[in-house]
Amino acid sequence: MQKLANRLERLGTETAFSVAQAAAAWKAKGNRVYPFHLGDINIPMAPHIVEAMNRAIADGYTGYCPGPGIPQLREALAEDIGARRGMEFSPDNVVVMTGGKPVITKFLQAVMDPGQEVIYPNPGFPIYESQIEYLGGTAVPYRYVPTESGFAIDLDQVRASITPNTTAIIYNDLQNPISAESTAAEREAIAQLAIEHDLWVLSDEAYFETRYEGVSSSIAALPGMAERTVILYTFSKKFAMTGSRLGCAVAPLEIAQIMSKLNTNDESCTTHYVQWAGIEALRGPQEPVQQMLDVLKERRDVACEIVNSIPGVHVAVPQSTFYLFPDVTEAMERKGFTTVGEFATAALENTGVSFCTREHFGRRLPGEERQYIRLAYSGIETADIREGLGRLREWIEA
Repeated sequence: MQKLANRLERLGTETAFSVAQAAAAWKAKGNRVYPFHLGDINIPMAPHIVEAMNRAIADGYTGYCPGPGIPQLREALAEDIGARRGMEFSPDNVVVMTGGKPVITKFLQAVMDPGQEVIYPNPGFPIYESQIEYLGGTAVPYRYVPTESGFAIDLDQVRASITPNTTAIIYNDLQNPISAESTAAEREAIAQLAIEHDLWVLSDEAYFETRYEGVSSSIAALPGMAERTVILYTFSKKFAMTGSRLGCAVAPLEIAQIMSKLNTNDESCTTHYVQWAGIEALRGPQEPVQQMLDVLKERRDVACEIVNSIPGVHVAVPQSTFYLFPDVTEAMERKGFTTVGEFATAALENTGVSFCTREHFGRRLPGEERQYIRLAYSGIETADIREGLGRLREWIEA
């Protein structure tokens, strides 16, 4: 029998999709499902963006285009991303890709050799861990500690994790799944460690503009960081373009050139007509962006109110992203569950509420005692949030 490559054993997945399969199977049996598991957005893409995409197709923009992206989009991205971060970028710093995910892989391909270490957040987006290990690196997790306002990076653990073999750190401010946002001091501490140890930084800024209060800041804008930081940008969250698969890396020129070459090797180019839709998203009317944020904020407020009324469940109100990461330790004890996976299955079968757990976002670290779940409210209407979380509360109270 033909043998497959050994590296496939190291390849993980985005585990939220496995939860989606279980939810779909439960729904197929005639049950009601309240989908809090997947961070998709059930708000339609703005009409002017759809029209721009259709117009580009009608105008014949359906063939190949430059590997790093069409010049018009790279220019628009350089201007927009730079202005919002107080930075200046050239279009040559921008490499357009099929969403944000490829930025992770191509960043690692550019800066990490097999055997080198990359420090990454855990809990965190599972593709970090998957791709570090798949590409032959050593994935070194750093943890978060709970605070009254959410979570903070364990900076002492980050410092202790850096070795002479460490080549990069992945930093996800406005974090998925825990919605953590760095203080200015925390951001500066991570930057200082990167400079002190001469590390590359991947700054995952997928949720930079998905926020309800406050103003976002980029680690790339701190002194000494622009030359060592790659920004991950995506159209998925801000413009509800998850299925359009459009994003980019904003990188120092030497990394941008490598990523452009990787684009040519991997997919030739990003879909031509989708890039014209991206230009319209950036330069066209911005009212739909604010309207979507208003809807998401209402959902956040309702979800937080109900979650914090459930016995044994509590969560800080996040200022950004569209996720809640409540502590369910006491609720699980109340219901007699010892594993959060069993708790999630029972919740689905007894209430129809479907959600991911802490286990879906990286391997549990030594010393972790609290139990958490992730609730995504981007793909569920406010009325269904009330109904579903109300049923979850009744089940836990019973």
